[in-house]
Amino acid sequence: MKRLLLIAPNVKNSLMTGGMMFRLPNLGLLRVAALTPPDWEVKIVDEKIEPLDLNQPADLIGITTMTTTVKRGYEIADHFRGRGIQVVMGGMHVSCLPQEALQHCDAVVSGEAEVLWPALLNDLERNALKPHYRHGEIWPPLAGLPPNDWELFRPKKYLPIHFMETTRGCPIDCEFCAVTSAFGGRFRNRPQDEVMAELKTLRPFTGLLTLKNLVFFVDDNIVSNRAYAREFFARIADMNLNWFGQASVNIAKDAEILKLCEKSGCTGLFMGFETLSTEAIKSIGKGVNKPGEYLDVARKIHDHGIGIDGSFVFGFDTDDAGAFDRTVEFVIKARLEVVYFSILTPYPGTRLHKRLKAEGRILTEDWNLYDANHVVYRPKTFTPEELHEGYTRALKEVYTIPSIFKRLWGTTAWKNFFYPMNFAFRGGVRRLARNHG
Repeated sequence: MKRLLLIAPNVKNSLMTGGMMFRLPNLGLLRVAALTPPDWEVKIVDEKIEPLDLNQPADLIGITTMTTTVKRGYEIADHFRGRGIQVVMGGMHVSCLPQEALQHCDAVVSGEAEVLWPALLNDLERNALKPHYRHGEIWPPLAGLPPNDWELFRPKKYLPIHFMETTRGCPIDCEFCAVTSAFGGRFRNRPQDEVMAELKTLRPFTGLLTLKNLVFFVDDNIVSNRAYAREFFARIADMNLNWFGQASVNIAKDAEILKLCEKSGCTGLFMGFETLSTEAIKSIGKGVNKPGEYLDVARKIHDHGIGIDGSFVFGFDTDDAGAFDRTVEFVIKARLEVVYFSILTPYPGTRLHKRLKAEGRILTEDWNLYDANHVVYRPKTFTPEELHEGYTRALKEVYTIPSIFKRLWGTTAWKNFFYPMNFAFRGGVRRLARNHG
């Protein structure tokens, strides 16, 4: 059989790509495997959890990358091409910078694999591989997706969680986010019968969290289509799931949706608060967020026993020196179960990257540093050193032992999930501080 090796590169010394809490399955590569004909033998190697043997046999290499892992991806691609093996690259970064990637690979896939991957394999069979595969102006529908084979991941040391999607796309187009350019400016929904059928095939992983199936819905907003979400939550209510998803803060304005989330087994919601500054919210184009309502948002979600995984960004042009302390104070007061702090990062493909490049404010294009833990642009109200120091200090403060217990003690959220997550993040933050001196 022909041998396809799919690779997810990793880099060290990044909070977002290292440590136990980021041993999460790679849904993109699982999707590519599902789209590959049965006359191919498929193997997936994810460097987050396992070493890559650069000398193993293969007839085709597929590499997916984010910006922060792309340099490692290029190293891997160069090695296999040196052995005479053709290499295809995909993912957010190379989709935006295909000409850069083509210096290291034979073909780039820009966009979603469902249409492009079968066409690429067909061309490969005819010895007619094109350098660039991309969508037209119409994004493909999400009906009829082949089922993912989770058995490919079962022997691996991932956290015991399944990843699934019900929608793709986002119309908000925040200045610093590449989701709209990558997946389109409107929400596309999968047929619910197909989602339900996939859910019914899942079986729990062995490990610490085996009482129920734990599912993470990777949609950028699980309640983007309220009618779809209401029907879907009602349908999964009897499936004995614990699930985690992403939602915008305006979910708190819909009491019916929150009740359905609770009844259907929602463990927690990841949401981008982004900043406590109304001025910064306006500048990035995320008008659905109202910082003055954030405490009420947290209270309403907590009233339904749902934990909150809140995301905040430091380094907006309107930030001042007090932004770090105010944000930490809010996180503790709102009792957010988990929090991600990021340094504003101008990823290729975003409006932010285009603006800062035009303003001459990009300091480096060393992609290894584009991990949201480093300052890669010239801030307006800080020096790069001041921004990094404030970010690191805020991370340390929010993951002190007293902060963890202040936020989680007495909450109704699933403590067996959130306490381990907090202590894993605490360890990651301490490693990050050591690595950055």
